Amino acid sequence: MPQIDPTKPFLPVRIAVLTVSDTRTLETDTSGSTLVERIEKAGHVVADRAIEPDDVVRLVQILERWVDDPEIDVVITNGGTGVTGRDVTPEAFEQVLEKRIEGFGELFRMLSYQKIGPSTIQSRALAGVARGTYLFALPGSTGAVKDGWDDILVHQLDSRFQPCNFVELMPRLQER
Repeated sequence: MPQIDPTKPFLPVRIAVLTVSDTRTLETDTSGSTLVERIEKAGHVVADRAIEPDDVVRLVQILERWVDDPEIDVVITNGGTGVTGRDVTPEAFEQVLEKRIEGFGELFRMLSYQKIGPSTIQSRALAGVARGTYLFALPGSTGAVKDGWDDILVHQLDSRFQPCNFVELMPRLQER
């Protein structure tokens, strides 16, 4: 059964949080604030936080900047993963990612299905790696952010989580 190995050290991860929204501000960004709160509670570092509109060019620019920043290990976005015309986060990710983590979106939708049923089909949550940085795209609802963090990321970003976790792979992400 998966569990925390108390003999292993906890390694804090530096995480940038991006809310993708045309309307939210820092004061009204409950999803982003929920994510920041959970990241810090888990012992990680919020390396940066931003809110950007649903615009592929702007999203690619900030994702590229954060991927190239040696002080950022992980980028987590919330918002823009739906199917409407303004939802473009997956399209921005596709321009940045080198490798997709296919199971992330599948697992997110499986877990989400247990809570919201077939409505989860509207989510295009995804994840991948670019130049040694993990990127995760979550839907913009506070519930989805909680599900993505509490059910997947809090475990996979914990260096003590066994049988395996994303943190232990970080030194090898840029191997060729």
